[in-house]
Amino acid sequence: MSENMIACNLTFDEINKLADKVENGKLSKIKIKNGDCEVVIEKENKMPPPPPPMMPGVPAAAPSAAVAVAAAEVQTSEPAAEKISGNVVKAPIVGTYYSKPGPDKAPFVEVGSTVKKGDVLMIIESMKLMNEVQSEFDGVVKEILVSDGTAVEFDQPIMIIE
Repeated sequence: MSENMIACNLTFDEINKLADKVENGKLSKIKIKNGDCEVVIEKENKMPPPPPPMMPGVPAAAPSAAVAVAAAEVQTSEPAAEKISGNVVKAPIVGTYYSKPGPDKAPFVEVGSTVKKGDVLMIIESMKLMNEVQSEFDGVVKEILVSDGTAVEFDQPIMIIE
């Protein structure tokens, strides 16, 4: 286009300046009308994708609280000496505990399994991501405190390694 071209009494240069104001400013749209002539400059609407629906997470919260209470009851019913005799592996995040990498696979560890620091102990699924949890201790798995597919809370004890 030529600078001399006029639309609604605006030059191409003036229209470009208005477009820059819309693109870089707080305006989302400019509409200029002069008789039958109309110029509309509108910012492209780049809205972020909507957040995932919260409904599936809401029912999961109620069982998680019940599991946390049940786990607390299990812990308080154990003798104090038994708690101290091993290293407690706790959930690093909120999610669902899985003892094996897939439905048809063998568990990562079982009671009596020998583990070394860095070995994968479990998977905790959180927000559709499978997070491998590695051992921080060397030893033997003494007890697994939750069952496969159970919702776990942050810092909830999951297993004991001696």
